[in-house]
Amino acid sequence: MKEIWNWIQVAFAAIGGTLGWFLGGLDGFLYALIAFVVVDYITGVLRAIVEKKLSSRIGAQGIAKKVALFLVVGIGHLIDTYLLGGTGAPLRTAIIFFYIANEGISLVENATAIGLPVPAKLKDVLAQLHGKDEQK
Repeated sequence: MKEIWNWIQVAFAAIGGTLGWFLGGLDGFLYALIAFVVVDYITGVLRAIVEKKLSSRIGAQGIAKKVALFLVVGIGHLIDTYLLGGTGAPLRTAIIFFYIANEGISLVENATAIGLPVPAKLKDVLAQLHGKDEQK
């Protein structure tokens, strides 16, 4: 039994190490993106429950999109590291900011749809991150 547990630990360590290498490590940007992705997914499920549109197919598609999002971040990191010389991570960071803005806007839409008030300042910041300055 102990040997099985050791193999499980080795497998998780290998997966974690590979993901860390592929995504460029767990820095503040990636932590923020993970938080936005998780909260957006949860609010999306809550919205589907409130609107009585909960569907396992749509949920699976949402998860697939989130996985693809992290694949794009990983590709950005590889381009930064192996094609742009590895100094800093400008492409990876830009990709993460783009997805944080998208996830944030989706989160605000979900929160509004389920009846939560959303601070105007939060909407403005997310719109700026997304590159859409709202003119009033």
